[in-house]
Amino acid sequence: MDPRHPAAVDPAAGDPADGEPTSDPAGGDPTVGDPAGGDPTAGDPAAGDSAGDECYSVGQDMFVLLQTLQMLWSNRELQQLKEEAWRGFAALDDPRARLLDLLDSGRGWRWKGPSLEAWVTCELQRWLQAQPPPGPSQGSLELKQLQARAVRVLTESPPSLVEPLVSIFQLQDTDRSPLLAHVNRLHQEGKFKEAVTLGTKLRLQPELDVEKMSTPLLLQDKVNLVERYVDGFPGLQRRLLALMDSWCQPGFDIRVVARQYPQVTSLRLEKLSPRVLARQVLRLRERYRLDPASCPNVVGRQHLAALRYLCYKRLVEGSMSQESWADHVRGLVGPSEWLQEQLLRLLASHSNVATFARCALDLSLPEERLPATVAAELSRLRLQERMAEVPLEDTKDRYYQLPIARENVHFLASWADLARHQEELLQPGQVVGVDLEWRPSFSAGDRPQASLMQVAVEGRVFLLDLPALSQPADGQAAQAFSRLVSQLLSDPSITKLGYGMAGDLKSLGASCPALAHVQKQLQGGLDLLQVHRQIRVANVPAPGVEGAREPRGLSLLVQQVLGKPLDKTQQLSNWDRRPLAEGQLLYAAADVYCLLEVYWALCREPARFRLSQDLARSPRPGHSQRSGAPGPPSPQEASAPAPQVPVATGGDAAPAVAARAFRVVCDNMLQGLARSLRCVGADVIVLGSGEDHRRAAEVARQEGRIILTSGLPYHKLRAQVGAGRCLWVDCSLKAPQQAKAVLRHFNVRVTHADIFSRCQACNCDQYLKVSKDLMRQLVRLSSRQEDPSSTGDETQSEDPQEPGSAPEVMPGGYTYDPPCRWLEMADLQASVPATLGNGTRLQLAGVPAGVLRRPGLKHFFCCEGCGKVFWEGSHLGRVTSQFHEVLDGAPGSHEPSPAPTPS
Repeated sequence: MDPRHPAAVDPAAGDPADGEPTSDPAGGDPTVGDPAGGDPTAGDPAAGDSAGDECYSVGQDMFVLLQTLQMLWSNRELQQLKEEAWRGFAALDDPRARLLDLLDSGRGWRWKGPSLEAWVTCELQRWLQAQPPPGPSQGSLELKQLQARAVRVLTESPPSLVEPLVSIFQLQDTDRSPLLAHVNRLHQEGKFKEAVTLGTKLRLQPELDVEKMSTPLLLQDKVNLVERYVDGFPGLQRRLLALMDSWCQPGFDIRVVARQYPQVTSLRLEKLSPRVLARQVLRLRERYRLDPASCPNVVGRQHLAALRYLCYKRLVEGSMSQESWADHVRGLVGPSEWLQEQLLRLLASHSNVATFARCALDLSLPEERLPATVAAELSRLRLQERMAEVPLEDTKDRYYQLPIARENVHFLASWADLARHQEELLQPGQVVGVDLEWRPSFSAGDRPQASLMQVAVEGRVFLLDLPALSQPADGQAAQAFSRLVSQLLSDPSITKLGYGMAGDLKSLGASCPALAHVQKQLQGGLDLLQVHRQIRVANVPAPGVEGAREPRGLSLLVQQVLGKPLDKTQQLSNWDRRPLAEGQLLYAAADVYCLLEVYWALCREPARFRLSQDLARSPRPGHSQRSGAPGPPSPQEASAPAPQVPVATGGDAAPAVAARAFRVVCDNMLQGLARSLRCVGADVIVLGSGEDHRRAAEVARQEGRIILTSGLPYHKLRAQVGAGRCLWVDCSLKAPQQAKAVLRHFNVRVTHADIFSRCQACNCDQYLKVSKDLMRQLVRLSSRQEDPSSTGDETQSEDPQEPGSAPEVMPGGYTYDPPCRWLEMADLQASVPATLGNGTRLQLAGVPAGVLRRPGLKHFFCCEGCGKVFWEGSHLGRVTSQFHEVLDGAPGSHEPSPAPTPS
């Protein structure tokens, strides 16, 4: 045994040769730092050598120091331990060399667990940084020898000691060959995370293969670790993005890559699907500010998704003009042959021969790639010189029309234009409509700039050309424009109307830096979107328009109030184009002037739309419509039936359905609605994020469920399941409002007993009741299993009572007391204490320690399906109040609910 090792030192011997203090307690020798002598540096770890003389002589041995520290380490006296260590470091002749002696002789520190040797290493790093002692100079033979020894130690160190060793021995400046060899050896052994971590801390990334180091970590969904690896190296960032983009190319199979790394056992290939991976690539491209050309495959996939959307809008919905459609499609496809092929497939699936040929003509598609019948029709069109779109039928009678003459629509593009009409725009006491238009973006992360600002006053519309009026930022026109808009929006005497006004103002601020805080300046604003939500809850019907698709948003409001919807075919046109087409100008004017006409109609007949007499009480832009703000709903609103929805139902009222018998399947955009419906006992299945909407139809047919959807596939799904079995849900409503609309629509009978009769997380309706003492025991066992050093929750088994700590009482006097079966220890698997007999693991980590000590709380509940733990709390009362208008029967008249209040 090494005579310097702590085990070879007799602590009772007191041999000065072994480094024990030799002071005489009665002699008062000042050289030993007698505390009674008034030495001001006693006990100060930063005092250096003068403090070290208190207990140690120069030349002190590291092993004796370690023995001295062992008792303090065992007792966890950390402050005294640090002070003793720093005094000992000051007494060492060469702290770096002595540390290597210590690490070379022991093995316990080489594992991840805590050890005194590892603590000493980290503390020595801090000591050296606080007061660097004299040492070998940079490049000296002595330092190189120490670095060579340190590299050997580092190869056996846990990750937590890599940084201290690199700092203490300046390994970033040493010969990198041994370090590179060690990193590559770790990679070959399958220790991919350790290899990347070490390479990152030693800044070895430029000398390592980024594809080789990153691939196994990406297969394990450790993207964050890879991002840290390339941080600060633009070249590596581009290569990483190119690697991830190559996995998104059409026909690529990620399993081929995975087979090259058999050491990787925890594969997360579902995280590397092209859709998920493309989102990661776009996020990294934005973070690293790289050109879109660096990820051509992902950009191609984006363009394909945009093509599908545009073809649906134009060829299925017919809600887009041919001119706007062709303009966008040409920009998306460009010279890409792959995108041209995809476009041809989309045209073949969504259109007939005549439409296909007309699109091919407008887009100048190569004739040799067209089907024979389409090519023949294209030749016929050319012969007849039908170079323009076939005129559509007159739609004036079907849609809202601008009620003012064309000469009263003014396009303002200069300082002189603003000055000429400033008085009309800023007239006090008037009502103005405000709207914005911008070129639609079909790429994630792309933030288009606002192109046009529309302002309507009675009898006139002003279209402000934002690119011309905001650039340059310090120009005369830009300053005049910012000043005018600020005055308009901040004048409380001018009522500003908008629809989704907060979003418009945010876009305006992003496009014009001088108006960045315009949202906060707004006074006298009225957002008709919030008014529209009140109208929808009040179930105001919208007159039908034969042959028109169901309107949404502002178009629906205009139809409900004025009788005809807006024609939105120009909405997705290119608003950056100059000059704007005549159709764009008329659309932009109608889109903002209709706000004035809707407002006047609502003010004339508020009772018809079940609104307050004073529209000024409606929610302001930027304020959420929650209970308590800005005022309680009227009795008419509280008792209003469900809003009209596009679903085929019979003429008679639907028969009542018990909440627990109401079975639906929601698409993945309605997660919040699903949780709200489960709150009142409905049986709800939700599609996963990667599941196709057709899966909803399969589930509905197999299990007799109703489909709830908010997306474009509504018409296809309704056709597959029949009338009355598919409902389109308005996504602009909050989840509780959506839930109440659905319940009213299907005449679902909800009782107090249904509240929380299902788990919101997994839809299970089976619970177990757990006593507080058993829950404490399970939490303690779980804590010890995860952390063997934990002592658990040392609380008493007796539950002290406090005055008034009775079970929660819901509004109306309904007492919550579910008759669940009690959980017994016999119900748990013996080998895994917190696991039910069916294999469900209880989610005990979500139980706060404070809840276990809460007076008056007698029991908990656990879901048998997912193991989520619940307890009585205020959420029960909140949900009951939230759904009070749809609850059936008097409180207490039904059996108690067999489910708890979720935490």
